[in-house]
Amino acid sequence: MSSAPVRFRDPRSTEYDFLDSMLVRCPRCERIAHVVRPPGPRPEPGRALFAPRHLVCRSCGQSRTWAERSICFPRGSVGLAWDPYFRLPLWLQTQTRHGGLWAYGLPHLDLIRRFVAADLRERAPWYDTGQKMTLVARLPAWIKSAKNRDEILRAVDRLRATVIAPH
Repeated sequence: MSSAPVRFRDPRSTEYDFLDSMLVRCPRCERIAHVVRPPGPRPEPGRALFAPRHLVCRSCGQSRTWAERSICFPRGSVGLAWDPYFRLPLWLQTQTRHGGLWAYGLPHLDLIRRFVAADLRERAPWYDTGQKMTLVARLPAWIKSAKNRDEILRAVDRLRATVIAPH
């Protein structure tokens, strides 16, 4: 008797859903730092993208505040990925033989892991929502390919271990 296939249903997340807490490389000590939206009332939907962000490094005490009106998102899977606010290299990134794999934080990395590990992947119906291109739909074809599943899962696990292991 075989077990039921692992199922993944697209939660309709976009990369904007993962911008409230990101892990980056500290510009001072090269260790893990956090870029977070400060606590308080959630900004209006159109303004949340440009709400202030704080960079905090628990290792060296580095602290900065971002309150500009310009952001820049990483594109493609070649070269370093960075956070869109301070433009610092993301902590969760690695190169595979197919290209770069990166995530803003652990929730983003977990979404990629659940998608890659699933035997059955269900897309969000395009007619149920105004957004047609979710984060999962925008993943590169080499990540979506089942033949690369083991390699990508190993890379995801290595990235996760860098956050959990003592630095």
